[in-house]
Amino acid sequence: MQLLIEKELNSDDKILKPDFNSKTGRELLAFYLQAKFKQILAYDKKCPTPIFKEVNPNFISRFTKRLINNPTRRLLIGINGESASGKSTICRQIKQTIEQFSMPVSILSTDNYFNDISELIKKYGSFDNLRDNGYDIDAPESFQLSLLASDLEDLALGKNIMAPKYIPNGTGVSIPYAQEVVSDKIIVVEGIATMYEEVRDIFDVKIYIETENDIRQERFIKRAVAERNQSEENALKQWEYIVSAGEKYVIPNKKCADFVLDGNSDLNYFSTILEYLNAITNNFI
Repeated sequence: MQLLIEKELNSDDKILKPDFNSKTGRELLAFYLQAKFKQILAYDKKCPTPIFKEVNPNFISRFTKRLINNPTRRLLIGINGESASGKSTICRQIKQTIEQFSMPVSILSTDNYFNDISELIKKYGSFDNLRDNGYDIDAPESFQLSLLASDLEDLALGKNIMAPKYIPNGTGVSIPYAQEVVSDKIIVVEGIATMYEEVRDIFDVKIYIETENDIRQERFIKRAVAERNQSEENALKQWEYIVSAGEKYVIPNKKCADFVLDGNSDLNYFSTILEYLNAITNNFI
């Protein structure tokens, strides 16, 4: 991929930068991006460990049509996948790489849109007791999806929002209007709620991260013990719920994704793809 970047930057075969304020200019850019994206996919297929596991065949035409018809709308990228699949890691990598190009990017986690269940936890004595009595925290109705949809629409239109903040310490507390999220040019949103029916069509790009269960389990247990002060025994018990919830709520939505990415892939390779996308969208004369 680095060779593709160097070839692009050093090529004498460049086109005159179109006027992106005109529909004709945007159509030219869309045609150009389609050709280059197909080149990326062809290159990736030849790699020893490809990052693209599945690609929605309708994505390129749909995405470029959106760029042509609604150029001022912010770019919303949704990152989905089962727990501990690497969603947050990919988000951080996207943010870090894009910021190197001096492009503003915002990150939002849908985990902050969990319902406040503090009173339920008090009633049952603990989050574990609540879960063991049938509370399904990953179900769509456990999220403030109407608020999430409204906030995403505002961000897409260039409006800053005050998002809630869910405290992941077992108390179930959600603080409303707790954190400002700036409507930057690119907005990356991660969490299982990104693919729920109420919000998924708001996203311009929908990415699903797929990672083997044994790797996810190791990550989940380590995180639960180190960051959430859970015992390993309780973390393993919660893992059983996580697997079941993933099969019920997350995996079925994979079919709605534009891309299914390999969660074990090299993040440096992923960054070079982003770097190449930046090169081809700015390499005009």
